[in-house]
Amino acid sequence: MTDIAAQVSASLDALTQEFDVISNNLANASTTGYKRRCNAFTKALEEQGVAQSLDGTSEAVLDFSQGNLVQTDRTLDFALHGRGFFVIETPDGPLYTRHGVFQTNQNGQIVDLSGRVVAGVAGPISLPTEIDPGSLHVAADGRVSAGSAAIGQFRIVEFGDSENRLIPTGNTCFRTPADLEPADAENPVVKQGYQEASNVKLVDELVSMITVSRLYESSMKLVAVNRETANSMLSVAMG
Repeated sequence: MTDIAAQVSASLDALTQEFDVISNNLANASTTGYKRRCNAFTKALEEQGVAQSLDGTSEAVLDFSQGNLVQTDRTLDFALHGRGFFVIETPDGPLYTRHGVFQTNQNGQIVDLSGRVVAGVAGPISLPTEIDPGSLHVAADGRVSAGSAAIGQFRIVEFGDSENRLIPTGNTCFRTPADLEPADAENPVVKQGYQEASNVKLVDELVSMITVSRLYESSMKLVAVNRETANSMLSVAMG
């Protein structure tokens, strides 16, 4: 009885975590560059049929599948098609993002919406004062130019099969664990005037939420049954 109760308790904890993951995905369904988190726990529960048969392990992983590209025609909007991340420089080290909505700061540098410098291959990408940001052209490989003047090139990196080791830091950015280093993206495709939409699919997330809610309800009923059984056994033992 104790083992069953422990398993049910662990499953309830995992279902709560799953619910939180789904809720976060739904909250970011319209966030540019957001990558949904997913959890194998619900699928495992569906296959097993009963929540108490699992140990409650619930490990969320990142889904880096491509989001839809939405045309904005804004000069400093950029989307990546295929693998790759823009690099954002911070005092605590580089961050990596698919959120390519940029602007320029007072020094003419291309920065993200938080004012952090977007890394270029040879350092920050700075626009000369005489160049209007609206005249910028960015090629598919990330090279930035204005007319015939070359200005710089976005640094775009990738992590191959280690993408799931990236650690979310908020605002659609990720950092790396100490032992993971990025590689230069081999064939980046930068789309100027586009934003990459969130890869959250509302219908799928809502279906998952219903599944989790039903499994949670079933587990709670099982807890009640186990409690009644335990009370009956105790009554018999006490005469």
